[in-house]
Amino acid sequence: MYAIEVNNLNKIYTSLSGEMPVVQDLSFKIDTGSVFGFLGPNGAGKTTTIKMMVGLAMPTSGEIKIMDESPKSINLRRRIGFMPENSAFYLYLTGKEFMQFVADIFGLSGQDKNKRIDALLKEVNLYDARNLQIRKYSKGMAQRLGLAQALINDPEVIFLDEPLDGLDPLGRAEAKELLLKLKKQGKTIFFNSHILADVEDICDQVGIIDKGRLVAYGSVQEVQGDFDTLEAAFVALIRKQRANN
Repeated sequence: MYAIEVNNLNKIYTSLSGEMPVVQDLSFKIDTGSVFGFLGPNGAGKTTTIKMMVGLAMPTSGEIKIMDESPKSINLRRRIGFMPENSAFYLYLTGKEFMQFVADIFGLSGQDKNKRIDALLKEVNLYDARNLQIRKYSKGMAQRLGLAQALINDPEVIFLDEPLDGLDPLGRAEAKELLLKLKKQGKTIFFNSHILADVEDICDQVGIIDKGRLVAYGSVQEVQGDFDTLEAAFVALIRKQRANN
């Protein structure tokens, strides 16, 4: 069973000026226990796609299956984790209080809840700042808290929208180590990113999207082809796609 299956996915926004297709005929499959990097220029449709996959936006047409369940399934939401591109926090809560709030949403309680929170805050190197109000966190600290909350329910599939954005080199290295650790535990990770070097480091598969359409899809080696880097392949593929349209 694939962890994620997307078939002929379309999203069209309608306004007074007409229809605007944001995602067009998108199809791909992601193996269980793999790390998938979803790449594309700004405005390519990456965030819209991930929102449809976690049930925050409805497709115009097409099908999404996450562990053979629909994103609309309440049961599925207990089995997935999600870190949005711009995480929204209650800024006057401390980091630990916010994690307790998220844990309560998922029904965690007692010692298990406290142990889980402390372990995750240590994992993202925020334990020493756990009693600091979030409004005093740096951007990198807020990013790490966003990653920790996405893991509170021990999800089987994890969706991350630009999880490495705003992290310094050490923070990025630690985040990548955590993602690889989660992969070893059998988790499936889907993440959007524009930092292609990081994608090369940790991804098994990648998909490249431009103007809502899938430009390339496969293993990192397959997509990179004869180019020296994934970034060089990305630029060439996007330019070729735009030249043909």
